[in-house]
Amino acid sequence: MQILSSLPRRLIAAAALISAAAAPALAQPAPQTDLPRVVMTIGMYRIDAQVAATPQAREIGLMFRREMPQAEGMLFAFSVPAVQCFWMKNTLLPLTAAFVADDGTIVNLADMKPETTDSHCSTKPVRYVLEMNQGWFAHRGFKAGSKLGGAPFEAGR
Repeated sequence: MQILSSLPRRLIAAAALISAAAAPALAQPAPQTDLPRVVMTIGMYRIDAQVAATPQAREIGLMFRREMPQAEGMLFAFSVPAVQCFWMKNTLLPLTAAFVADDGTIVNLADMKPETTDSHCSTKPVRYVLEMNQGWFAHRGFKAGSKLGGAPFEAGR
């Protein structure tokens, strides 16, 4: 500490402030957990999903999560139907994306590998994408044509 003792106190204080300000930038971002939730059903199963309805919430999605309970997922909601494409940058969990029509019908499913930038797209325009732990749909026998129920899919009726 011989070098520090010879530096002016103001310079030491300024260096400490800069180090403190830079520390949060070096930390890994935390997963978003404060999103609204919606309960959906498919067959006899109940899904508790966080809803990512804003551009920022959709951009972050399930990034940085290390685990997710089996009956939980994230519903990405868009204002108009379009071909939706997803990737897994900074996403640590293997997921399955269900691309869902306005009436709750699953259009197609895509298994996605963690931390990749491979694009996974809907086969036709959709307004919703439900991400669940990979294999959740397959283990329960759900596939394209299966139908989700719940508030998001009742508005068009």
